[in-house]
Amino acid sequence: MDSSEAEYNKINKLTYRAYLIYIHHEKIRYLEDNMYEDYWKLKEKPFENTPDPRFLYYSHEHLEAATRLTYAVEERKGAALLTGEYGCGKTVISRLLFQLLPQDKYEIGLVTNPLMSPVELLREICSQLDIKISSDSAKPELLTKLNERFYENLNKNKETVIIVDEAQAIKDLETFEEFRLLLNFQLNDRFLMTLILIGQPELRSIIDRLKQLKQRLAISYHLNPLSKEDTKNYISHRLKVAGTEAKIFSDKAYSLVWVHSDGVPRLINTICDMSLLLGFTQRLKEINEDIVKKVAYDLET
Repeated sequence: MDSSEAEYNKINKLTYRAYLIYIHHEKIRYLEDNMYEDYWKLKEKPFENTPDPRFLYYSHEHLEAATRLTYAVEERKGAALLTGEYGCGKTVISRLLFQLLPQDKYEIGLVTNPLMSPVELLREICSQLDIKISSDSAKPELLTKLNERFYENLNKNKETVIIVDEAQAIKDLETFEEFRLLLNFQLNDRFLMTLILIGQPELRSIIDRLKQLKQRLAISYHLNPLSKEDTKNYISHRLKVAGTEAKIFSDKAYSLVWVHSDGVPRLINTICDMSLLLGFTQRLKEINEDIVKKVAYDLET
């Protein structure tokens, strides 16, 4: 083989490699542009792990939790506690309160990352309530500003609500003491604000050590995972919200999703999302037990 022929073959190989790379990228672009929504006749993805209240399925547990927290706020009970395992829907319920409580009657401050010092947390609460403070405001000034806002809202016939999500992440017990001090802002016959603490089960153990704060908790509820029946209803509900009432999952697939997720909504979402994707790539008419097994195995290994 002379040098010109070798050079020709080299160019052909490079061209073929470039062609394969092009085809690969085209396939990826096709999948990105034609994800499973169209294939399963959905308007949007039904199993995103985001706290969208539209997708909230009202199991008995979730309905009870939402009802208790709403009652705590509307009846000015002072403080409430909601706990549950990771991924059980606590955050969604906290966002739901924003829809259930009219903005003209309630001012809500939501703290989603409470891993702060006591003073930093007070500054964050002020920030969430749109209270103007300086970056170096000290604790006395912060408490004064908060007290002024509570009375300002009271005079406007407006209630103040502070929601602290992931409260189990708070490491400094002095931070919980600040919550107790905030609850001291009250009249003879009512609290000036409602505090809602939300977190994982270990939050209860922390609060058990804080007797004075625990005594202020008028409402307490623990959110459990979904039952087998609720898991099926949960999946069907989210598919319906996303645009279809078609039976996409087989009965055995529903059961296996429950088994591998332990009824935890966040895990249900992950398994169902990947099952729909895998069913789409295989052009299936229904998500069967084999697809769920495959997805569960990949997630667990």
